[in-house]
Amino acid sequence: MYFSESLKKNHQFQTVYKNGVSRANKYFIMYIMENGTEGNRVGISVSKKVGNSVVRHRVTRLVRESYRLHENMFNSGLDMVIIARPGAAAVGYKEVESALLHLCRIHHICREAYEKDPSADEQNMYKEKI
Repeated sequence: MYFSESLKKNHQFQTVYKNGVSRANKYFIMYIMENGTEGNRVGISVSKKVGNSVVRHRVTRLVRESYRLHENMFNSGLDMVIIARPGAAAVGYKEVESALLHLCRIHHICREAYEKDPSADEQNMYKEKI
């Protein structure tokens, strides 16, 4: 199994923004683009609109940890950019995890075994918010 790398350079982010497909929910926007490799590359963007540096780093850590724990759910060969919306500053790990998995499903990048059986909690949560 290949582990994900990070998108670090501005031009890498710009390429995904320009050529990728975006989907959003209440807390995040996710851009996806195929990269032609075996592994995924993930970039996380949290602007100053979300909060001060402590808040921005906390949101980044929550997203990174949630992705790391569910990395095996995602299809391979993707560049992903996850952009935090201001509402993400006020939520905990469970909401971040749920929002990330929701984006995985609406992008159709989850492996089929995971896509068939989302938990009832997540389904109900997003019916209320959307």
